[in-house]
Amino acid sequence: MTSTVIRPAPVRIPQADLDDARERLARTRFTDAIEGADDVYGTPVAGVRELVRYWLEDFDWRRDVEARLDAYPQYETVIDGQRVHFLHARSGRPDAVGLVLTHGWPGSVLEYLDVVEPLTAAGYDVVLPSIPGFGFSGPTTERGWEVRRTAAAWVELMRRLGYERYGAVGNDGGSMISPEVGRLDPGHVVGVHVTQLFSFPSGDPGELADLTPDEGATLERLQWFWDTMGAFNVLQSQAPQTLAHALADSPAGLLGWNSQLMDGLDPAFVVANAAVYWFTRTTGSSLRFYYEMAHPGVPAEPAGPTTTPTALASARGDFASIRRFAERDHADLRRWTVYDEGGHYQAHVVPQQLAADVVGFFDELTAAAPAA
Repeated sequence: MTSTVIRPAPVRIPQADLDDARERLARTRFTDAIEGADDVYGTPVAGVRELVRYWLEDFDWRRDVEARLDAYPQYETVIDGQRVHFLHARSGRPDAVGLVLTHGWPGSVLEYLDVVEPLTAAGYDVVLPSIPGFGFSGPTTERGWEVRRTAAAWVELMRRLGYERYGAVGNDGGSMISPEVGRLDPGHVVGVHVTQLFSFPSGDPGELADLTPDEGATLERLQWFWDTMGAFNVLQSQAPQTLAHALADSPAGLLGWNSQLMDGLDPAFVVANAAVYWFTRTTGSSLRFYYEMAHPGVPAEPAGPTTTPTALASARGDFASIRRFAERDHADLRRWTVYDEGGHYQAHVVPQQLAADVVGFFDELTAAAPAA
């Protein structure tokens, strides 16, 4: 019989692991660089040196990660054979709608910590799980963990927690998982709120025949991203284990790889997220998620659009969606907001802005009010 037990599970990394990371960082053998061209070939050496310095001199795992996680109850349960770790912050409202928040890569649950209190203050319970194979849920031990399997696990998690009504909120990979949660559990999911909608041309020439200048510019930017920044996706989708051998043995190498998609963010955030992968030994399993998405054992998504009420809150400079393609894939697209600030990690950079957008959307759907 499969256990459905939910147990307290505060994160505690052994001191020996913390010491080992520092020793490895102190012995880092940095790669060479060509003067004046350090940023031409990928993550600059100078940037990695600064991140290593920050980890050694300014970063404190106990203070900067464990203490922040300890602000909220932490639990674990086994779903579909996989350990799932999650934070569960209750609003105090007995009939609260739950919100399951899903991160992506190279982020972690840390990116959402600053929105937990604004959401609970508005009367929503927050469930914040680590994707199987990412961070505190630990490495995956079998094949097949991708978007839809993760979404199915979230449906089961919210059922175990007793939510009759809940919403799915996501960023990055979480923006792929959250719509599938709504698709799989339409009787309980009241809405889906994401910061990206990954809707692309289908290949039908007719879809491109009457693009507006703005839509054409958006497609050009997307093509630029994949042509100049998409190497991570190609490698992780084709040979993740080849890369994992290097990253699993070098925290400096992990910083260099993961930070390529965190340009301009504060080093505290970059280092803390990389440290989550390092100390949980989930570098390889998180990379394999991309392979599983590219090689699904079953169709990655069923045919037809989602029908759950959906909201997009994107930010300029981040992945840009084209509305007509998004409406093709999501039949009930209620809100489409583009903010000037926030970038790819809005929950970290502009937490109050994102929380207000999430609350506004779900208030419209549920007529929820703050707990008295």
